[in-house]
Order: sequence, then C-alpha cells, then structure tokens
Amino acid sequence: MIRSTLRFAPAALLAAMTVSATLVCAQQQVPPAPPQEPSAPAPSSAPTFPKPDPARFTATSPSKDLVNAFLQASWGYDDSRIWQVQAIMKTTVEGISKVIVVVADKTGKQKPAALQFLALADGKHIIADNEIIAFGEHPFAENRAILQQRADGPYRGSAVKDLELVEFADFQCPHCKEAQATMEKLAVDFPKARIVFQNYPLPQHAAARNAAAYGACVAKLGGNDAFFGFASTVFDGQDGLATPDGATLTLNSAVTKAGLDPAKVSACVATQATNDGIDASIKLAQDLNINQTPMLLVNGRMVPIGGAPYATVKQVIDYQAKLDGVAK
Repeated sequence: MIRSTLRFAPAALLAAMTVSATLVCAQQQVPPAPPQEPSAPAPSSAPTFPKPDPARFTATSPSKDLVNAFLQASWGYDDSRIWQVQAIMKTTVEGISKVIVVVADKTGKQKPAALQFLALADGKHIIADNEIIAFGEHPFAENRAILQQRADGPYRGSAVKDLELVEFADFQCPHCKEAQATMEKLAVDFPKARIVFQNYPLPQHAAARNAAAYGACVAKLGGNDAFFGFASTVFDGQDGLATPDGATLTLNSAVTKAGLDPAKVSACVATQATNDGIDASIKLAQDLNINQTPMLLVNGRMVPIGGAPYATVKQVIDYQAKLDGVAK
C-alpha cells in the first residue's frame, strides 16, 4: 500500500497529483496544507512570513506572477491557505530554476512550512517530490483536452463536456467501493456535470480486468443506465470477486440484475474489441500518470477521492468550475 496520509508531499500539495510510481489501491486525501510539527498553543492571528531576499531571485523564468498564478489555480479552493514566494533561483543547469515557497494557513494554527520545486526550461512543467507536474496559469488544461478526446466510458448527467468528472476505478479496489457514495452525491449536487466511469483495473487484483470487461459489455449492450446499475451491484458484492467461482457468480448476478443476458455479455467479453477497449482505458490512465485508484479528474485536475472528505471534494469541483467558467 502507498502512504495513506501525506507528509508534506509537494506533488500532491501542488496539483492533487499522485504520490507513488507503483500502481496501488490507496486512500489519499485531497491536497492538504503541509502538516506541521507539534508546537506551543497556536496563535490566533495569521502568521508573518519572512521578507523575501531580492538576492534570491536570480532566475528570469518563471516569473513570480506566474508562480503565484499556478499556486492560485492549485490551492485557491482553500480560502484558509496562504503562501509567499521566497526565491526563484538559477541552478547549474541552464533554464532550470529552483523555486521556494512558504505555505501556512490564515488562522495561524500551523507554523509556516517550506516547499521547493524545480521549474523546467520548457516553462510548462515542474519537478516536485520526484514527480513531473504540469505548470502554468492553467496547469490542468492539457489533461482536460486529453480526457475530452479519449475518456469514452459510460457516463451519467450531461452529454456535453463543459464540466467533466472522470472517475478512474477498479471494481476490486476497496477504496473504490467506498468512493461510490461520494460519486452518488456528486451526481446529485452537480446535475449539469458529465460524470464518466473509466475502467482502470489494477494488475494485483485477479478479477478486476474481467469485471471491467463485463462492465464495458453491459454498457455496450444495455446502455449507461444498465452499466451504473451493474457497477453498483458489483461494488456491493465486491467480496465475491475474491475467488474465481465467486467472481463468476457475482458478475453474472450483476448482469442479470441490470436486465441483460449473462450469455450474451459473456460472448461480448471474449471479443478482441472488448479487450482492446480495456487496454485503451488503461493506457489513458497511464498517459495521465494516474498511479492510484480511485482517482477523480475534474476538468483534468486530479483529486484523489479514496477517503477524502466529501465537503473538500465538492469544494475543489466548485472552484475548478469557477476557474473554467462553466455552469455547475
């Protein structure tokens, strides 16, 4: 399992990104403020940041304004979070700059914490905590465009993609099962959103790929409503996927409950087209550098939702919709 809580992981702090290169079924909070060491009773006023030293701004790129715009896009959903750019310095490699930011919260309950990352010469990426992350005033735009073109899973809600919530999930992942309550609430609270289920079966789950293929065939033969009924049943009976016989019974029962013929769905599952479709969905997740399930992408912005408080997930979606100028 990967780390279940963040201990000042810059990649997640910056862009709600993944934090491990290993595919896992993991629980991860939506990006929190940097955790602090225990200290004396907290002050009641906002912290005072150290005055930046002009001598530490030796790089011409990125500009301080661009760094702040990037952080505003990444962190602006949290009204309590404040930060200050402390340095943008040249490095020994031409075009690569070292950026240092101090982060805290307005209440003063936490001590300021330092964050640093490397801004790359292309002006479009940074490296933080061994992750390459999109950078800029609109850091999620490229992911959004990729998803609008390639996210082809069953969906509910709007047919248009102005506000697109794409869930990458594995039917055998326990945290994906837990996250379905969040997805149901989102469908109610964001009726104008297009909510897509994208298969991402993880290799350590023996029944996950077959379950994904069954789901794809249910969607193909019965439509979106049949798929979401099937998915709900499979997640509810997830324990049955633990053995080959149990998986067969669980999947066929879910197919029947969705109103379809298990024999026809089984025949569909065996086709090359279905197998290719699952491979394409996995490739999409890999191209987006998604390394854990469940992962929700909100107009391209990654939000780990396994165990994340619903209020925080909703807050992030509200903010991203505002940034993109779309109706909720």
